[in-house]
Amino acid sequence: MTETSLLSIKQASEWASKHLGKNVTTSNISYLIQYGIIKKIGENGFTRIDLKELKHYYQSYKGSRESTYKNNLGEDLNWKLSFEQYKEAETTKHVHRLHPYKGKFIPQLVEYFLGDHIDNFKKEVFFRRGDIVLDPFSGSGTTMVQASELGIHAIGVDVSAFNTLIGNCKVSRYDFADIQKEINRITINLEIMIKNSKINDFEEKLVKELYIYNNKYFPVPDFKYRLRRGEIVENEYGAEKEIGFLPIYEDLVKKHEIGLLLSDKNTFLDKWYTPQIRAEIDLVFEQIKEIENVRTKKIIAVILSRTIRSCRATTHADLATLIEPVTTIYYCSKHGKICKPLFSIHKWWKTYAKDTINRLKQFDRLRTDTFQLCLTGDSRNIDIFEEIKKKQNDFGATLEKQKIKGIFSSPPYVGLIDYHEQHAYAYDLFGFERRDDLEIGPLFKG
Repeated sequence: MTETSLLSIKQASEWASKHLGKNVTTSNISYLIQYGIIKKIGENGFTRIDLKELKHYYQSYKGSRESTYKNNLGEDLNWKLSFEQYKEAETTKHVHRLHPYKGKFIPQLVEYFLGDHIDNFKKEVFFRRGDIVLDPFSGSGTTMVQASELGIHAIGVDVSAFNTLIGNCKVSRYDFADIQKEINRITINLEIMIKNSKINDFEEKLVKELYIYNNKYFPVPDFKYRLRRGEIVENEYGAEKEIGFLPIYEDLVKKHEIGLLLSDKNTFLDKWYTPQIRAEIDLVFEQIKEIENVRTKKIIAVILSRTIRSCRATTHADLATLIEPVTTIYYCSKHGKICKPLFSIHKWWKTYAKDTINRLKQFDRLRTDTFQLCLTGDSRNIDIFEEIKKKQNDFGATLEKQKIKGIFSSPPYVGLIDYHEQHAYAYDLFGFERRDDLEIGPLFKG
């Protein structure tokens, strides 16, 4: 191939894989085209990419993170422990993506230190099958999950009641038929509510109008390609096109009598959810309360929490760092077009319900017959032995006999995260006690 070669998407993925020393899929290449990072040459079915442009992108990418970190931290940094070669799907495998959580470490890091191999860096084995490991800052339960895969018993402790729920739901055993039955029952009732509202007709017409408008003013992939090259001033152009579509949006809202915000904003749920979504959340939550099987009830509660996190009244770009409620159309820098707020939880509820069951089944094939349990409390003074005995007598007996072999944990990121506030919607909905004052170095303290 010469510098001026034009590559197919498949050829581009093969070249990039060889260049980076890791798998780059055709989907990865298509993403670069879709988001205007690499120019598309030709039409669909005959798409080509300029090798020179592809080389320029990947040469600026290769090794840059490693060099930056070593310049800051020293040449003795063990870059292998960055696990940079893994794709996101691998670092969020099975139950590790059961619910969003800021500040979790990747499972490969836990596997490395808990596993029984040694190398030039890890010169001894710290844990063996049947040992008990303690994670005093359990977070979303990564240590417990990987301990189970490795045949190691694990105890987690976390000051956050919601973190404890997430961690224990990841390592619990389930009656999958019961989960599916309850999800089906709840979904039917949710769909009846939606059918009796005007939301479907409204969204259908809104989506159609947005499709026409975005194709005209934000054509894919040309718009993003021009944007990256400075041919368009994004903020000015986006604001102008927002104003252009606003009359269409307001007319549809008025015609279908769509409520946009609750007048009473005393709680997180009141502030960040539109009336229709709030009503749907309340319906599903009431349905969950009727579930008899406690484990089924808890995991479906986690599905609801994951769902409502994605349905807050905000922009796609601000989902993780809420600023102000957004209940109108807006220019979305993430997607490079005019986007709309959500008006129903239905799509995400069904998506996450299916995804959760699949992830639980994947983990069920990998887990071992060992004990894992997370306790809610302050690691400095909780009586671990007594609390384990209360909740799981068999685990308590094993703990009394073997004791804890060692600790493996990821301490809180000081000054970077408010661990309770990131799940404020769940605390509000489920009524969990908040213990923000016991967090170590929370963001709100500066």
